[in-house]
Amino acid sequence: MSGSPIDPWTSAPLVAIDLEGTGAQDRDDEAILEIALVPIVAGLPRIPAGLSTLVNPDRPIGRRPWISPGLTDAALRTAPALNDIEQALADQVDGHYLVGHNVTVDWRLLHRRLPALRPAGLIDTMRLSRAVAHGHPHGLGALVDGLHLTDAVNAAAPGSQPHRALWDTVAAALLLRALIGKRWRRAPSLGELLTDAAAPMAVHAAEVAAPQPALF
Repeated sequence: MSGSPIDPWTSAPLVAIDLEGTGAQDRDDEAILEIALVPIVAGLPRIPAGLSTLVNPDRPIGRRPWISPGLTDAALRTAPALNDIEQALADQVDGHYLVGHNVTVDWRLLHRRLPALRPAGLIDTMRLSRAVAHGHPHGLGALVDGLHLTDAVNAAAPGSQPHRALWDTVAAALLLRALIGKRWRRAPSLGELLTDAAAPMAVHAAEVAAPQPALF
């Protein structure tokens, strides 16, 4: 299912992803609070075929300024536990390329919690943005605004907002297409896209404690 490097990127098995968690300061105890996965089909997000859900962390998280709006103890209490949706996540992840903005952060947490998941690889829109525009802000919000994608993201993810999993996932999917249009005059192959945007899947202990770059 992983696709051939010579195939057009639009036919590759791509799934946009975003996680919201309790924060890297929790280190090995960081919990996933929300996850969204949206297949990218023919270059565009196919939201009805995706998965977007809160996740019950099985512990109180309290009020922390860096936790996304709406992710409260009351809202999370009735959400499914991560193990309850593991098979649904595997159906979306296994054999697919995960697309996200600074996607290694999402993968690091997902892999820590569900190590049996087996994506084909990682595609990072932040890395691709650096190949397209040097010296400009590369945060997700700045890129979405700069490429005039905000209205499209809001329309595709009604009821969501920045820093929530579905909004950020759709933003990454639309950003990927926009950046590809700026990077190549013709549609690149999967191999060409990976050359500029692939991120390493290996998770190193030093990376877990490293400060995360600003996404917005």
